[in-house]
Formats: sequence, C-alpha cells, structure tokens
Amino acid sequence: MLSSVVIGAGQAGLSAAHHLLRLGLRAWDDVVVLDANEAPGGAWQHRWDTLTMADVHGVAALPDDVSPPTSGEPANTVVPAYFGAYERRRGLPVLRPVRVDRVEDDGGLLRVSSASGSWLTRTVVNATGTWERPFLPHYRGAETFTGRHVHTRDYRGPHEFAGQHVVVVGAGASAVQLLAELSEVATTTWVTRREPLWRTTPFTPDEGRAAVALVEERVRRGLPPQSVVGVTGLLLREQEEAARARGAYRRLPMFDRVEPDGVVWADGRRQRADAILWATGFRPDVAHLAPLRLRTPAGGIQLDGTTAVRDPRVQLVGYGPSASTIGANRAGRVAARNVVAHLRATSPAAEPASVPVA
Repeated sequence: MLSSVVIGAGQAGLSAAHHLLRLGLRAWDDVVVLDANEAPGGAWQHRWDTLTMADVHGVAALPDDVSPPTSGEPANTVVPAYFGAYERRRGLPVLRPVRVDRVEDDGGLLRVSSASGSWLTRTVVNATGTWERPFLPHYRGAETFTGRHVHTRDYRGPHEFAGQHVVVVGAGASAVQLLAELSEVATTTWVTRREPLWRTTPFTPDEGRAAVALVEERVRRGLPPQSVVGVTGLLLREQEEAARARGAYRRLPMFDRVEPDGVVWADGRRQRADAILWATGFRPDVAHLAPLRLRTPAGGIQLDGTTAVRDPRVQLVGYGPSASTIGANRAGRVAARNVVAHLRATSPAAEPASVPVA
C-alpha cells in the first residue's frame, strides 16, 4: 500500500511529487507518479512546432530549480527536456505510460486503476490538467461543414492553412497568438462570444495573485473553474503588432450557424471558410474521479485549498487556479503538505518516521 499516488507529471504533478519526497516520503515505497504520456513534458510536448520559448507566457521554474531560458527554440522540445532532466535529477518515481481510468474507494483506501495495473493508496494527488479534454462548442449546422474543424489541441502550424480562409473562434491568448501566425499565410476572420478584454500594460505579480484569487473563490464555492488567463486580459506583444496592422484583430460577434462552405450570422452576413479553428479552451480532465462523487450540484469540485471537500483523501492540482504556470508550483507544495497532514491525522503509526510535521 502506498501513501500517495500522483496522477499526472506536468508542472503541478512534478511539484507535488518533489515536495512529497522533500517532506520525507520515499520514492517508489510511499509515492509513485503515474503519467499517461510516453515521455516527459506533460501537455507541452504536444503543442505546435511554431510555439517558441519566446512566445509562451512564461514557464515558471520547477521547485528548487531555474526556469528554461527564453529563446527561439520550440517549446515542445525545450520544456519536455527540462521536465525530463528535473525528474532524473530529483529521482522522481514516474511510471509511464499509465493512463488512469478510475479512482474509487476500496475499504477506506483509494484504488487507482488503469490498463497497466492498479495501486492501493491512502491519498491521491490529481494533476491531470486539461489537455485531454478540449472544449468544442456546438453550433447549428457544424456537422455539414465541408472544410476542416480544428481545435488548438490538434493545430500543428500555419503551413497547413496557406492560401485558405480561416475563421478563428475564441477570445483567449491562444486565439491571439494563432491569428498572428495564420494571418501571414492565410486570410482570417476572428469571432468571439464577448468583446475581448484588452490590456495595455504588462501583467504584474500582484495582478497575477489577484487573478488566481478570483479562480480560487470559484472552486471554493464548488463552481466550475474559470481559466486564470480568462481573467487577466490580453496583451499584444511585439511579435503580434504586425498582425494588428494587417487587421487580424478586428473582431466580429459569434456567428449564428455553420453551413457547408462557411459561417452565417443572424443578420444574414456570410463568410466563406476553408477551416474553422476553435481556440475555445479546455475542461478539467477528471472523469476518472467520478466514482468518488466529488462534484457539487453546481458542476464543479469544491476545494478547500487543494483538498477536495467531499473526500479529503484527494488533492487537486492543475485544477482551477493551479491550471497554469502561475499557480502550479504553489499548489504542488500545498497539496504535499496536506497529504502529510492527512497521513498523520488518520494513522500516525503507519507513516514513515522521517516525515516531519508539515
């Protein structure tokens, strides 16, 4: 029996694992990390090739480490290499590829099950993030479209849209970034449900903490989490100014329906399209936790910090306020301390003697 199973080896999961070991739990004997990917890097390894380290909105350093340098190198190679090196240096007990299908109660313990096997544990730190659950809203007639529907999860670069007309849907940072590179090789139309929230000054640490606090309040109330980026506003960077000059950021309201050759607004306006790029975000990847019945009637998982209110054996990181590099490291540290506190409170004699009071 394990003391804790960490599900997911992205930034939040690695942070949690590091702090669990630092607090005295033993790799492999007390803690394992189960990662669905075949290689280190979390969701970063799946991002598009044209996303460079100069484009990302900062990659916070993993605990007790320094962040990878800003450069023109692809983020989908730099960050996975950084994560992999960190796993090796810290001796983190990562098993991959292991895709967890189910977490359920088993006589007061938690059974974590996958096609690769199952693990019995006293606690779980869930760090599965959102990458595996892209959100694709439905609009009337979408199934009739003869062009391509592409979510940002499956976007590989602007070259595949050269000479086409692309309708980009979404008001987040990904939409802004993809419009910049698409508008170099294709014509574009940008549509959003609401007016984008623009900002003209760089994001400060105090504003970052305030944004995280807003999302924390939602999960504290058991509401579905809101993206941290969704409350920070959009700032055009130097590399996106040329796209602004090309008119790429002239926004239109959402269309009413999709037709075989494009989209149509309620007032009858039409736009022919070869592709619709849905930069519409993601939802938490937590279906495997369903047997524990953690969701509230409001649809979210209520948290006290990182602890699931309906089952304190479960910590959630990479969920809500920690689903970004702004909050992932802190959440991992808090979750590890909560795990140790739970182990002490529920069965002090069973915990490793070396675990200090958190």
